[in-house]
Amino acid sequence: MRALFLIDGEHYPPVVLDAMRSVQESMDAAGVAAAFLGGTEKLKEGTDYGLPLVHGDDPVSAVARALSEHEVDVVVDLSDEPVVGYRERMRIASHALASGARYVGSDFEMRPPELREVSTKPSLAVVGTGKRVGKTAVSGYLARLLAREGFDPGVVSMGRGGPPRPEVIEGHKLEVGSGYLLEALGRGAHAASDYYETAALSRVTTVGCRRCGGGLAGEPFVSNVLEGAGIANGLDTRVTLFDGSGAAMPPVAVDVRVLVAGAHQDPEYVVGYLGAYRLLISDLVLLTMSEEPMADEARVRDLVRRIGEIRPDLPVVPTVFRPRPVGDVSGKRVAYVSTAPEAVLGKLARHLEEGYGCEVVAASGNLSDRRRLAEDLDGMPPVEAYLTEIKAAAVDVVTRRGAEEGLPVLYCDNDPVGRGLDAGLLALARRAVAGG
Repeated sequence: MRALFLIDGEHYPPVVLDAMRSVQESMDAAGVAAAFLGGTEKLKEGTDYGLPLVHGDDPVSAVARALSEHEVDVVVDLSDEPVVGYRERMRIASHALASGARYVGSDFEMRPPELREVSTKPSLAVVGTGKRVGKTAVSGYLARLLAREGFDPGVVSMGRGGPPRPEVIEGHKLEVGSGYLLEALGRGAHAASDYYETAALSRVTTVGCRRCGGGLAGEPFVSNVLEGAGIANGLDTRVTLFDGSGAAMPPVAVDVRVLVAGAHQDPEYVVGYLGAYRLLISDLVLLTMSEEPMADEARVRDLVRRIGEIRPDLPVVPTVFRPRPVGDVSGKRVAYVSTAPEAVLGKLARHLEEGYGCEVVAASGNLSDRRRLAEDLDGMPPVEAYLTEIKAAAVDVVTRRGAEEGLPVLYCDNDPVGRGLDAGLLALARRAVAGG
């Protein structure tokens, strides 16, 4: 096992040398290099640590440089405050895990997610920095884009409400509408799960999978995605798109990866903690909700800058979401039901009225809160149709209510809009087809 040691000048050199010998013996490891993180209090000029010594402008850059110059299986942290603190260590962990190495200290150990080489087709993944950042909307949009451009995609969706065994929905053949979803609900399925949503709105074949738990670096505790990937290999599709769940990633190796982050999120969830790890392993960032009141221009610009400090070569596309009905709503008085924050509901309703000719007489952003949603629906004026996203309570509350009232229930997607978005996504798809 090849070890990279992280050392500093705050420790007396003989203490560091003894510690490295002790660790190599206890871990059965061979030191390949030492990254010097800083500190001068106890450092003597010309000290020989017995290993190649790597320096950087700061602790993180020293580690990144050492990882780029040496093959490393484990990064052993023998440093401490004041040279490195919590923030620096999480950034160091991100670099270690992105290189495929474990990161260990006296009382902690972090290991990179195990991404299995199971897909036999060109593969892409869409992963996120948390829930409600628009990841599934991006996956669905990407699936439609790939289908339109002749890539013939299949989608493997991973969700907290997925089936016990992977389930295939041939969205390109079936009409996945309100009747289909109510029938699935009657069978006990979570009919608003992502694989139903993508099949219904993007008209592509989906494989529904489940997961439970998610680690700091995004590895699910339990999932059946590997089984789902095997099923996707046998489908009559050319490329496979793997859709993550919240901040959890599908446990499969892919050719290219799109990271969806919210401009409205605490920046530390994007560029700090192990958000940095996700940046380091991604090929494109979509910064969603990049508009007021979610995030003003200065906030978006600052987040793009901070992403660039971690990955100067990583393309970042600020985007906004706009609702797109699947079906004709022109001339109808509709109730619009969404997971969107209340602050943007008015803007989205105006977009629907101006772009699709309907009249939004009421709107609710409480699709993920069944009690409040029921209160909102009870208080709405008479409508001619319900227009809802396929999320949370969309089927068991909104669709069921529409059926009971004899009103049509139409479904609505959220399209990401951003400068250069399609070109960036298609460039990644071509890269995947070319072998990554």
